[in-house]
Amino acid sequence: MKENKVPVLILLIVVFSISAVQSQINVWPKPRNISWPTQHSSLLSPSFRILSPRHPHPHLRHAVRRYLRLILTERHRPLRPPSANLTHSPPLKTLILTVSDLFAPLQHGVDESYSLTIPASGSDAYLRSETAWGAMRGLETVSQLVWCDGGGRRRVASGVEVWDAPLMQHRGLLVDTARNYYGVGELERTIEAMGMNKMNVFHWHLTDSQAFPVEVESEPELARRGAYGAEMVYRAEDVRRVVEVGLRNGVRVVPEIDIPGHTASWAEAYPEIVTCANMFWWPAGTEWADRFASEPGAGQLNPLNPKTYKVLKNVIRDITTLFPDSFFHSGADEVVPGCWKADPTVQKFLSDGGTLDQLLEIFITTAHPYITSLNRTAVYWEDVLLDPTIKVDPSTLPTETTILQTWNNGPSNTKRIVAAGYRAIVSSADFYYLDCGHGGFVGNESRYDRQTGDDPGSPFNYNGGNGGSWCAPFKTWQRVYDYDITHGLNEKEAKLVLGGEVALWSEQADATVMDSRVWPRASAMAEALWSGNRDESGRKRYAEATDRLNEWRHRMVGRGIGAEPIQPLWCVNHPGMCNIVQ
Repeated sequence: MKENKVPVLILLIVVFSISAVQSQINVWPKPRNISWPTQHSSLLSPSFRILSPRHPHPHLRHAVRRYLRLILTERHRPLRPPSANLTHSPPLKTLILTVSDLFAPLQHGVDESYSLTIPASGSDAYLRSETAWGAMRGLETVSQLVWCDGGGRRRVASGVEVWDAPLMQHRGLLVDTARNYYGVGELERTIEAMGMNKMNVFHWHLTDSQAFPVEVESEPELARRGAYGAEMVYRAEDVRRVVEVGLRNGVRVVPEIDIPGHTASWAEAYPEIVTCANMFWWPAGTEWADRFASEPGAGQLNPLNPKTYKVLKNVIRDITTLFPDSFFHSGADEVVPGCWKADPTVQKFLSDGGTLDQLLEIFITTAHPYITSLNRTAVYWEDVLLDPTIKVDPSTLPTETTILQTWNNGPSNTKRIVAAGYRAIVSSADFYYLDCGHGGFVGNESRYDRQTGDDPGSPFNYNGGNGGSWCAPFKTWQRVYDYDITHGLNEKEAKLVLGGEVALWSEQADATVMDSRVWPRASAMAEALWSGNRDESGRKRYAEATDRLNEWRHRMVGRGIGAEPIQPLWCVNHPGMCNIVQ
């Protein structure tokens, strides 16, 4: 792999070289460096073409065709057209694409930089990149520099110079397809939208307690019995299709098989390897600490049953065969003591002097070497190391082969992870959980039946109560945009932060609401991790970003992405008048 020439910088102190007139060009994410001194535009020739390398990368070839079709057919009219004088120079006829390394694979750390020149006069523009993946990012920028004027003519910004590259190498979206099912078409559309936003990792949370919807060749009973139905199973050809769409859009597809917790669905096929299977998740009269699961669907793999590892290794082997990415996410979150304690074999293990930490270590020290033997880096949720009740000793998780994903306590847990020498992916629920603020999903909940006030000392519906959503309130795009994922870290620690992921957990989401739950809030993270969330003076640029995000959301909707609005149209037509401070 070629070394990425773009250094990872602490987002808090990054300085941008961006022209003050850049807001006139609505490119999202905002490029790192863009110059448009003349504010001119040219017509786009109806015979516009893209000249790509003679022996193009197969996925780049598809991208070139896709962007050429988009540029020539998209009839995007900005909500507020750029103040760009139309020149009398010849129409832009050709984009000449040059790629230094056509064979660089799509993997973590691949060079995504590009440079773009659209001259003030002349019929040729130039896009240069180190890799095919950088070329895709540049093609997206070109597509956003084209718009239709009031007469229906396609115009393109001219006299433009761009140099661009991401600050953070991991810019992802997690989609949970176990709580509710999403069709392959919805996943494909989402990955295509990720490419438009220059995001590069689709984290596919495949399995959970509620369902096992992916077909595993050597263990077919898991999906046959554990999925919601035969029509809601991702078969091998479906997975290959999703991975291929990812490659065509420069998006890696990383699978997650959540183990050893969150595995009640495995009990449909193999009840003997799952503890507390089919038991009510929170027994009546017990404290929260004695629950069997953190939400309905109780069951955890039994680390003491040898058959657990036979089935598990088959699953891991077959999943890594389907997914070529070098990351394998192995979950390890929310392992609950009560579930393991309900099993007789675990009870004997504990009575003989064993501990719950040792039980988890038995599991991790068996599964982790197998994952790495398949040339994969193991990714876990932070709980495996930071959970206050059940966790492993750091010596069982080599930093060289382990990445930890944060979701609790914001910057504090990120600091703990990188201080211990681990690489981190940031998904803090305080900023990046897209499901928050929609209330609770558990039924038979009497606390909603309060007409004038909540029980004394227990706010729920009133006085700042969370309404049943543990991670309330709703995370607005501004909340997402303003997260500094390296907050409180020194330079050495910040280099261990690979990037971040927004997460769509699906207890209350499926394909019917997918677009509006994800977009444009994921766009906000995409820009913050691509070029930062601060202007050239170091100040947060959320005010300036508002108008640009309104325009980008408008274009995404025109491209078939059902992104939700962030403001009334009146605000777009009256810039600055909807700010809380003028």
